[in-house]
Amino acid sequence: MRVLHIHITDNIRAAGGIVVARRLHLGLKRAGVDSKILCGRKTTNLPDIVEIPRSRKLESQIRRVTSRLGLNDIHAVSSFGIRKSEVYLNADILHIQGIHSNFFSYLALPWLTQTKPAVFTLHDMWALTGHCAISYDCDRWKIGCGQCPYPDVIPSIRRDNTRLDWRLKNWVYARSNLTIVAPSSQLTEQARQSMLNRFPIYHIPHGIDTETYQPIDPEQCRWLLGVPSGKKVLMFAALNMNHFWKGGDLLLKALQSLPKSLKAETVLLLLGNGGEAIAEAAGIQTLHLGYISNDRLKTIAYSAADLFVSPTRAEAFGLVLLESMACGTPVVSFRVGGVPDLARPGITGYLAEPEDADDLRNEIIQLLEDESLRNYMSQQCRAIVLKEYTLELQIERYIELYRQILKTKTTGSPRDG
Repeated sequence: MRVLHIHITDNIRAAGGIVVARRLHLGLKRAGVDSKILCGRKTTNLPDIVEIPRSRKLESQIRRVTSRLGLNDIHAVSSFGIRKSEVYLNADILHIQGIHSNFFSYLALPWLTQTKPAVFTLHDMWALTGHCAISYDCDRWKIGCGQCPYPDVIPSIRRDNTRLDWRLKNWVYARSNLTIVAPSSQLTEQARQSMLNRFPIYHIPHGIDTETYQPIDPEQCRWLLGVPSGKKVLMFAALNMNHFWKGGDLLLKALQSLPKSLKAETVLLLLGNGGEAIAEAAGIQTLHLGYISNDRLKTIAYSAADLFVSPTRAEAFGLVLLESMACGTPVVSFRVGGVPDLARPGITGYLAEPEDADDLRNEIIQLLEDESLRNYMSQQCRAIVLKEYTLELQIERYIELYRQILKTKTTGSPRDG
Protein backbone atom coordinates (compact mmCIF):
# COMPACT_ATOMS: atom_id res chain seq x y z
CA MET A 1 0.00 0.00 0.00
CA ARG A 2 1.44 3.35 -1.04
CA VAL A 3 0.10 6.51 0.61
CA LEU A 4 0.94 10.07 -0.39
CA HIS A 5 0.22 12.76 2.20
CA ILE A 6 -0.26 16.36 1.04
CA HIS A 7 0.56 19.08 3.57
CA ILE A 8 1.89 22.61 3.69
CA THR A 9 5.30 21.75 5.16
CA ASP A 10 7.32 19.17 7.05
CA ASN A 11 8.36 21.74 9.67
CA ILE A 12 6.79 20.57 12.94
CA ARG A 13 7.18 24.05 14.44
CA ALA A 14 4.58 25.43 12.03
CA ALA A 15 1.37 23.99 13.51
CA GLY A 16 -0.14 21.10 15.46
CA GLY A 17 -1.68 19.61 12.32
CA ILE A 18 1.80 19.14 10.89
CA VAL A 19 2.92 17.32 14.03
CA VAL A 20 -0.08 15.00 13.63
CA ALA A 21 0.70 14.40 9.95
CA ARG A 22 4.37 13.63 10.67
CA ARG A 23 3.50 11.22 13.47
CA LEU A 24 0.96 9.45 11.27
CA HIS A 25 3.44 9.25 8.40
CA LEU A 26 6.16 7.73 10.57
CA GLY A 27 3.69 5.38 12.24
CA LEU A 28 2.48 4.11 8.88
CA LYS A 29 6.06 3.46 7.81
CA ARG A 30 6.69 1.43 10.95
CA ALA A 31 3.55 -0.57 10.13
CA GLY A 32 4.95 -1.45 6.72
CA VAL A 33 3.07 1.11 4.63
CA ASP A 34 4.97 2.94 1.89
CA SER A 35 4.20 6.47 3.10
CA LYS A 36 5.51 9.71 1.59
CA ILE A 37 4.77 13.40 2.11
CA LEU A 38 4.33 15.96 -0.68
CA CYS A 39 4.55 19.45 0.79
CA GLY A 40 4.62 23.07 -0.23
CA ARG A 41 7.78 23.85 1.75
CA LYS A 42 10.38 21.25 2.66
CA THR A 43 12.73 22.00 5.56
CA THR A 44 14.35 18.60 6.13
CA ASN A 45 16.55 16.35 4.01
CA LEU A 46 14.41 13.23 4.51
CA PRO A 47 14.11 11.26 1.25
CA ASP A 48 10.44 10.34 1.72
CA ILE A 49 9.42 14.00 1.81
CA VAL A 50 9.13 15.80 -1.53
CA GLU A 51 8.48 19.47 -2.26
CA ILE A 52 5.86 20.45 -4.82
CA PRO A 53 7.50 22.10 -7.87
CA ARG A 54 6.15 25.64 -7.90
CA SER A 55 5.67 28.28 -10.60
CA ARG A 56 6.20 30.99 -8.03
CA LYS A 57 6.36 33.96 -10.39
CA LEU A 58 3.12 33.01 -12.15
CA GLU A 59 1.38 32.22 -8.86
CA SER A 60 2.50 35.53 -7.39
CA GLN A 61 0.99 37.43 -10.33
CA ILE A 62 -2.30 35.55 -10.03
CA ARG A 63 -2.36 36.08 -6.27
CA ARG A 64 -2.20 39.85 -6.67
CA VAL A 65 -5.65 39.63 -8.23
CA THR A 66 -7.25 36.80 -6.24
CA SER A 67 -6.19 38.16 -2.85
CA ARG A 68 -7.85 41.50 -3.62
CA LEU A 69 -11.01 39.55 -4.40
CA GLY A 70 -10.85 37.78 -1.04
CA LEU A 71 -10.12 34.40 -2.63
CA ASN A 72 -7.24 32.56 -1.02
CA ASP A 73 -5.26 29.61 -2.34
CA ILE A 74 -6.77 29.30 -5.82
CA HIS A 75 -3.72 31.10 -7.27
CA ALA A 76 -1.56 28.00 -6.55
CA VAL A 77 -1.92 26.59 -10.06
CA SER A 78 1.14 24.36 -9.60
CA SER A 79 -1.23 21.98 -7.81
CA PHE A 80 -2.51 20.83 -11.18
CA GLY A 81 1.00 19.64 -12.04
CA ILE A 82 1.09 17.22 -9.11
CA ARG A 83 -0.47 14.54 -11.32
CA LYS A 84 2.76 14.43 -13.33
CA SER A 85 5.01 13.88 -10.32
CA GLU A 86 6.57 10.50 -9.61
CA VAL A 87 5.28 10.31 -6.03
CA TYR A 88 1.73 10.91 -7.25
CA LEU A 89 1.97 8.35 -10.06
CA ASN A 90 3.32 5.72 -7.65
CA ALA A 91 0.70 6.30 -4.94
CA ASP A 92 -2.35 4.12 -4.41
CA ILE A 93 -4.19 6.67 -2.32
CA LEU A 94 -3.82 10.34 -1.40
CA HIS A 95 -4.13 11.66 2.14
CA ILE A 96 -4.82 15.38 2.29
CA GLN A 97 -3.71 16.77 5.65
CA GLY A 98 -3.93 20.55 5.27
CA ILE A 99 -4.19 22.71 2.17
CA HIS A 100 -5.13 26.29 3.09
CA SER A 101 -1.79 28.04 3.35
CA ASN A 102 -1.20 29.46 -0.13
CA PHE A 103 0.62 26.42 -1.53
CA PHE A 104 -2.29 24.35 -2.88
CA SER A 105 -5.35 25.21 -4.97
CA TYR A 106 -8.45 23.31 -3.90
CA LEU A 107 -9.65 23.71 -7.50
CA ALA A 108 -7.21 20.89 -8.35
CA LEU A 109 -8.99 18.32 -6.15
CA PRO A 110 -11.25 16.93 -8.94
CA TRP A 111 -8.22 16.59 -11.23
CA LEU A 112 -6.09 14.84 -8.57
CA THR A 113 -8.83 12.51 -7.29
CA GLN A 114 -10.03 11.50 -10.74
CA THR A 115 -7.60 8.57 -10.76
CA LYS A 116 -6.52 8.43 -7.11
CA PRO A 117 -9.04 8.28 -4.23
CA ALA A 118 -8.26 10.62 -1.34
CA VAL A 119 -8.74 10.78 2.40
CA PHE A 120 -9.16 14.33 3.66
CA THR A 121 -8.38 14.75 7.37
CA LEU A 122 -9.87 17.93 8.80
CA HIS A 123 -7.56 19.80 11.15
CA ASP A 124 -9.94 22.76 11.36
CA MET A 125 -13.15 24.06 9.76
CA TRP A 126 -11.67 25.58 6.61
CA ALA A 127 -12.88 22.81 4.27
CA LEU A 128 -16.52 23.50 5.10
CA THR A 129 -16.53 27.31 5.27
CA GLY A 130 -16.19 30.23 2.89
CA HIS A 131 -12.71 31.10 4.20
CA CYS A 132 -12.20 30.65 7.94
CA ALA A 133 -10.50 27.87 9.87
CA ILE A 134 -12.45 28.83 13.01
CA SER A 135 -16.09 29.90 12.82
CA TYR A 136 -16.62 30.62 16.56
CA ASP A 137 -20.36 31.28 17.00
CA CYS A 138 -21.08 31.74 13.29
CA ASP A 139 -22.91 28.92 11.49
CA ARG A 140 -23.37 30.58 8.12
CA TRP A 141 -21.22 27.80 6.66
CA LYS A 142 -24.37 25.66 6.82
CA ILE A 143 -26.20 27.90 4.36
CA GLY A 144 -23.47 29.16 2.05
CA CYS A 145 -21.60 31.85 4.03
CA GLY A 146 -21.59 35.50 2.93
CA GLN A 147 -21.72 38.52 5.26
CA CYS A 148 -18.76 37.06 7.16
CA PRO A 149 -18.51 38.31 10.77
CA TYR A 150 -14.87 37.20 11.07
CA PRO A 151 -12.93 38.26 7.95
CA ASP A 152 -9.70 38.57 9.97
CA VAL A 153 -9.77 34.99 11.23
CA ILE A 154 -6.96 32.89 9.74
CA PRO A 155 -6.75 32.59 6.81
CA SER A 156 -7.82 36.24 6.66
CA ILE A 157 -9.44 37.86 3.62
CA ARG A 158 -9.22 41.37 2.20
CA ARG A 159 -12.75 41.30 0.79
CA ASP A 160 -15.85 39.38 1.81
CA ASN A 161 -16.29 36.96 -1.05
CA THR A 162 -17.07 34.09 1.28
CA ARG A 163 -20.26 33.14 -0.54
CA LEU A 164 -18.34 32.71 -3.80
CA ASP A 165 -15.56 30.79 -2.05
CA TRP A 166 -18.15 28.50 -0.44
CA ARG A 167 -19.80 27.90 -3.82
CA LEU A 168 -16.46 27.16 -5.46
CA LYS A 169 -15.67 24.58 -2.79
CA ASN A 170 -19.12 23.06 -3.19
CA TRP A 171 -18.61 22.82 -6.95
CA VAL A 172 -15.19 21.21 -6.41
CA TYR A 173 -16.52 18.66 -3.92
CA ALA A 174 -19.29 17.64 -6.30
CA ARG A 175 -16.57 16.54 -8.72
CA SER A 176 -14.09 15.00 -6.26
CA ASN A 177 -13.52 11.52 -4.85
CA LEU A 178 -12.97 12.12 -1.14
CA THR A 179 -13.45 10.39 2.18
CA ILE A 180 -13.60 12.76 5.14
CA VAL A 181 -11.99 12.12 8.52
CA ALA A 182 -12.46 14.34 11.58
CA PRO A 183 -10.47 13.91 14.81
CA SER A 184 -13.15 15.08 17.28
CA SER A 185 -16.83 14.41 17.89
CA GLN A 186 -17.81 18.03 17.28
CA LEU A 187 -15.90 18.42 14.03
CA THR A 188 -17.37 15.13 12.81
CA GLU A 189 -20.88 16.42 13.47
CA GLN A 190 -20.11 19.77 11.84
CA ALA A 191 -18.86 17.97 8.73
CA ARG A 192 -22.11 16.01 8.59
CA GLN A 193 -24.06 19.26 8.69
CA SER A 194 -21.99 20.85 5.92
CA MET A 195 -21.49 20.55 2.17
CA LEU A 196 -19.07 17.71 2.96
CA ASN A 197 -22.00 15.47 3.85
CA ARG A 198 -22.02 14.11 0.29
CA PHE A 199 -18.93 12.08 1.26
CA PRO A 200 -18.40 9.22 3.73
CA ILE A 201 -17.39 10.83 7.04
CA TYR A 202 -15.40 9.03 9.73
CA HIS A 203 -14.34 9.95 13.24
CA ILE A 204 -10.71 8.91 13.82
CA PRO A 205 -9.08 10.62 16.83
CA HIS A 206 -5.43 11.55 16.70
CA GLY A 207 -3.11 9.13 18.45
CA ILE A 208 0.06 9.50 20.49
CA ASP A 209 3.15 7.40 21.11
CA THR A 210 2.48 6.23 24.66
CA GLU A 211 5.98 4.82 25.06
CA THR A 212 7.45 8.28 24.53
CA TYR A 213 4.69 10.22 26.26
CA GLN A 214 4.35 8.47 29.60
CA PRO A 215 4.48 9.50 33.26
CA ILE A 216 7.95 10.07 34.72
CA ASP A 217 8.69 10.61 38.41
CA PRO A 218 7.48 14.21 39.05
CA GLU A 219 10.11 15.05 41.65
CA GLN A 220 12.91 13.93 39.37
CA CYS A 221 11.45 15.98 36.49
CA ARG A 222 11.14 19.07 38.69
CA TRP A 223 14.73 18.70 39.81
CA LEU A 224 15.87 18.44 36.19
CA LEU A 225 13.92 21.59 35.26
CA GLY A 226 14.95 23.57 38.32
CA VAL A 227 11.49 23.84 39.87
CA PRO A 228 11.76 24.94 43.53
CA SER A 229 10.97 22.21 46.03
CA GLY A 230 7.49 22.14 47.56
CA LYS A 231 5.85 24.23 44.86
CA LYS A 232 2.67 23.42 42.96
CA VAL A 233 3.29 23.46 39.21
CA LEU A 234 0.78 24.91 36.75
CA MET A 235 1.72 24.50 33.09
CA PHE A 236 0.49 26.09 29.88
CA ALA A 237 1.68 26.12 26.28
CA ALA A 238 2.18 29.64 24.96
CA LEU A 239 2.65 28.99 21.24
CA ASN A 240 0.68 31.69 19.37
CA MET A 241 -0.85 32.81 22.67
CA ASN A 242 -1.26 36.31 21.23
CA HIS A 243 -3.87 34.99 18.80
CA PHE A 244 -7.43 35.68 20.00
CA TRP A 245 -8.58 32.06 19.73
CA LYS A 246 -5.79 30.87 22.04
CA GLY A 247 -7.44 32.77 24.91
CA GLY A 248 -4.39 34.46 26.40
CA ASP A 249 -6.57 37.26 27.78
CA LEU A 250 -8.82 34.73 29.55
CA LEU A 251 -5.85 32.93 31.05
CA LEU A 252 -4.40 36.19 32.36
CA LYS A 253 -7.69 37.11 34.05
CA ALA A 254 -7.89 33.67 35.65
CA LEU A 255 -4.30 33.73 36.90
CA GLN A 256 -4.47 37.30 38.21
CA SER A 257 -7.52 36.48 40.31
CA LEU A 258 -6.03 33.39 41.98
CA PRO A 259 -5.77 33.71 45.79
CA LYS A 260 -2.49 35.30 46.90
CA SER A 261 -1.72 32.32 49.10
CA LEU A 262 -2.04 29.94 46.13
CA LYS A 263 0.06 32.20 43.91
CA ALA A 264 2.83 32.17 46.53
CA GLU A 265 3.08 28.38 46.44
CA THR A 266 2.70 27.96 42.66
CA VAL A 267 5.17 28.01 39.79
CA LEU A 268 4.06 28.63 36.21
CA LEU A 269 5.75 26.27 33.79
CA LEU A 270 5.68 28.01 30.43
CA LEU A 271 6.16 25.90 27.29
CA GLY A 272 6.63 27.70 23.97
CA ASN A 273 7.09 31.33 23.01
CA GLY A 274 4.72 34.26 23.30
CA GLY A 275 3.41 33.89 26.85
CA GLU A 276 6.06 35.85 28.73
CA ALA A 277 3.85 38.93 29.12
CA ILE A 278 1.02 36.82 30.55
CA ALA A 279 3.34 35.14 33.02
CA GLU A 280 4.84 38.46 34.15
CA ALA A 281 1.45 40.16 34.55
CA ALA A 282 0.05 37.20 36.50
CA GLY A 283 2.39 37.89 39.43
CA ILE A 284 3.40 34.23 39.79
CA GLN A 285 6.90 32.79 39.80
CA THR A 286 7.60 31.51 36.30
CA LEU A 287 9.92 29.00 34.71
CA HIS A 288 10.12 29.65 30.97
CA LEU A 289 11.24 26.62 28.96
CA GLY A 290 10.89 28.21 25.51
CA TYR A 291 9.96 26.25 22.43
CA ILE A 292 10.67 22.51 22.76
CA SER A 293 10.31 20.12 19.82
CA ASN A 294 11.96 17.11 21.45
CA ASP A 295 9.26 14.70 22.61
CA ARG A 296 11.31 13.44 25.56
CA LEU A 297 11.88 16.94 26.90
CA LYS A 298 8.18 17.72 26.54
CA THR A 299 7.37 14.55 28.45
CA ILE A 300 9.60 15.73 31.30
CA ALA A 301 7.77 19.08 31.36
CA TYR A 302 4.30 17.52 31.38
CA SER A 303 5.34 15.06 34.09
CA ALA A 304 6.68 17.87 36.26
CA ALA A 305 3.31 19.67 36.20
CA ASP A 306 0.43 19.16 38.62
CA LEU A 307 -2.03 20.60 36.12
CA PHE A 308 -2.09 21.66 32.49
CA VAL A 309 -4.34 24.58 31.53
CA SER A 310 -5.50 25.44 28.00
CA PRO A 311 -7.59 28.65 27.73
CA THR A 312 -8.50 28.06 24.07
CA ARG A 313 -11.59 29.59 22.47
CA ALA A 314 -11.54 27.10 19.59
CA GLU A 315 -9.91 23.72 19.16
CA ALA A 316 -10.46 21.08 16.50
CA PHE A 317 -8.90 18.41 18.73
CA GLY A 318 -6.42 19.51 21.42
CA LEU A 319 -3.08 17.80 20.81
CA VAL A 320 -1.33 19.37 23.81
CA LEU A 321 -4.14 18.14 26.05
CA LEU A 322 -3.59 14.61 24.77
CA GLU A 323 0.16 14.88 25.37
CA SER A 324 -0.46 16.08 28.92
CA MET A 325 -2.94 13.28 29.64
CA ALA A 326 -0.55 10.64 28.28
CA CYS A 327 1.94 11.83 30.90
CA GLY A 328 -0.70 11.53 33.63
CA THR A 329 -1.26 15.27 34.07
CA PRO A 330 -4.91 16.41 34.44
CA VAL A 331 -6.18 19.22 32.21
CA VAL A 332 -8.41 22.27 32.58
CA SER A 333 -9.85 24.06 29.58
CA PHE A 334 -13.04 25.52 28.13
CA ARG A 335 -16.01 23.57 26.82
CA VAL A 336 -15.26 24.28 23.14
CA GLY A 337 -14.54 22.29 19.97
CA GLY A 338 -12.89 18.94 20.45
CA VAL A 339 -11.78 19.66 24.03
CA PRO A 340 -14.69 17.79 25.75
CA ASP A 341 -13.56 14.54 24.10
CA LEU A 342 -10.39 14.75 26.18
CA ALA A 343 -11.05 16.93 29.23
CA ARG A 344 -13.77 14.87 30.91
CA PRO A 345 -15.11 16.62 34.03
CA GLY A 346 -14.24 14.83 37.25
CA ILE A 347 -12.30 12.15 35.35
CA THR A 348 -9.39 13.67 33.41
CA GLY A 349 -9.86 17.33 34.37
CA TYR A 350 -12.46 20.07 34.28
CA LEU A 351 -14.23 22.19 31.68
CA ALA A 352 -15.04 25.85 32.25
CA GLU A 353 -17.86 27.54 30.40
CA PRO A 354 -16.68 29.44 27.31
CA GLU A 355 -15.45 33.01 27.92
CA ASP A 356 -15.81 32.60 31.71
CA ALA A 357 -12.39 33.37 33.18
CA ASP A 358 -13.77 33.13 36.72
CA ASP A 359 -14.98 29.61 36.06
CA LEU A 360 -11.55 28.72 34.66
CA ARG A 361 -9.92 30.15 37.80
CA ASN A 362 -12.22 28.14 40.07
CA GLU A 363 -11.42 24.90 38.25
CA ILE A 364 -7.69 25.63 38.54
CA ILE A 365 -8.02 26.30 42.27
CA GLN A 366 -10.00 23.13 42.89
CA LEU A 367 -7.43 20.88 41.25
CA LEU A 368 -4.32 22.61 42.60
CA GLU A 369 -5.67 22.36 46.14
CA ASP A 370 -6.91 18.76 46.00
CA GLU A 371 -3.97 16.39 45.72
CA SER A 372 -6.03 13.21 46.07
CA LEU A 373 -8.33 14.30 43.23
CA ARG A 374 -5.31 15.08 41.05
CA ASN A 375 -3.86 11.65 41.74
CA TYR A 376 -7.14 9.98 40.76
CA MET A 377 -7.39 12.04 37.58
CA SER A 378 -3.77 11.30 36.76
CA GLN A 379 -4.50 7.58 36.70
CA GLN A 380 -7.64 8.10 34.62
CA CYS A 381 -5.78 10.31 32.12
CA ARG A 382 -3.23 7.62 31.41
CA ALA A 383 -5.81 4.81 31.32
CA ILE A 384 -8.06 6.62 28.83
CA VAL A 385 -5.15 7.49 26.54
CA LEU A 386 -4.02 3.86 26.53
CA LYS A 387 -7.54 2.69 25.73
CA GLU A 388 -8.64 5.27 23.15
CA TYR A 389 -5.77 7.42 21.86
CA THR A 390 -2.69 5.35 21.12
CA LEU A 391 -0.82 5.97 17.88
CA GLU A 392 -1.13 2.25 17.11
CA LEU A 393 -4.92 2.50 17.25
CA GLN A 394 -4.93 5.54 14.98
CA ILE A 395 -2.66 3.75 12.49
CA GLU A 396 -4.87 0.64 12.51
CA ARG A 397 -7.97 2.73 11.84
CA TYR A 398 -6.37 4.57 8.93
CA ILE A 399 -4.94 1.42 7.36
CA GLU A 400 -8.37 -0.22 7.54
CA LEU A 401 -9.94 2.86 5.97
CA TYR A 402 -7.34 2.91 3.18
CA ARG A 403 -8.01 -0.76 2.47
CA GLN A 404 -11.74 -0.21 2.45
CA ILE A 405 -11.44 2.68 0.00
CA LEU A 406 -9.09 0.77 -2.31
CA LYS A 407 -11.37 -2.25 -2.19
CA THR A 408 -14.30 -0.03 -3.15
CA LYS A 409 -12.27 1.36 -6.03
CA THR A 410 -11.74 -2.19 -7.29
CA THR A 411 -15.20 -3.65 -6.66
CA GLY A 412 -17.37 -0.57 -6.86
CA SER A 413 -19.22 -1.68 -3.72
CA PRO A 414 -20.85 1.00 -1.55
CA ARG A 415 -19.24 2.39 1.61
CA ASP A 416 -20.82 3.48 4.85
CA GLY A 417 -19.82 6.82 6.26
